[in-house]
Amino acid sequence: MNPSSPILLFDSGVGGLTVHAAVRKLLPDAPIIYAADLDGLPYGTKSEAEIAARVAGLLGRMSERYQPRLVCIACNTASTIALGMVRDVLEVPIVGTVPAIKPASAITKTGTIGLLGTQATVRQAYVDNLEAEFAADKRLLRHGASGLVRAAEAKLRGAPIDRDAIRSAVQTLRAMDGGDQIDTVVLACTHFPLLTEELGEEFGGGVTFVDGAEGIARRIAHLTQGQAFDSSAPSFAVSTGDLGEFEALSGTLSAYGIDELRAF
Repeated sequence: MNPSSPILLFDSGVGGLTVHAAVRKLLPDAPIIYAADLDGLPYGTKSEAEIAARVAGLLGRMSERYQPRLVCIACNTASTIALGMVRDVLEVPIVGTVPAIKPASAITKTGTIGLLGTQATVRQAYVDNLEAEFAADKRLLRHGASGLVRAAEAKLRGAPIDRDAIRSAVQTLRAMDGGDQIDTVVLACTHFPLLTEELGEEFGGGVTFVDGAEGIARRIAHLTQGQAFDSSAPSFAVSTGDLGEFEALSGTLSAYGIDELRAF
């Protein structure tokens, strides 16, 4: 393995920075390319066919250009829909992001779990299977809250956050049968951990939020165990669409250790 070969982290926007931070903590010397498909944002309101074709196509082109040692799809929506297709196309290890239903089921005391994802994520059979396997004896209440993606993106840009979108997501979960018993919430979109503070305020305390970032980082570390990393190799971020829009996030990206931005 070429020590300068990067890890490629892909997301529809900047929510995957939560995964980037976890990976960087475990693998401080690894070259990392963070790829944001801002031109395709948001994924949660697109059809399964659109998402699968877009993600597979982009990752195929990015893999040809950057020759990564591993690809992480740091997006629940893209993973639940396109993970199998991408694994069929690319010849490198692929790590996906799936809703953290298993750990949530292990920590809930009331047995009632809320799940906030995009509309596309919450309707997937993949989520049905996770529920059947890990939470069959629990109550899982799902809500597709795609508006939270925009809220998280706005927060990272220092723009006003749509508090109504946050309030609506929480109230919808609470209004479901058994929603008053929710004590654990799965944040099934990598954008949503960026809003933990705001969601906590709306839930009113007593709720534990669970996401998959640390588990993903551990999986990447395991798959690259024993490999050499060239810490002098470039780490940077690329984005589809208008580079100027991406550059508006330069301050936020710098806080995550990303100082070079490129157009894809």
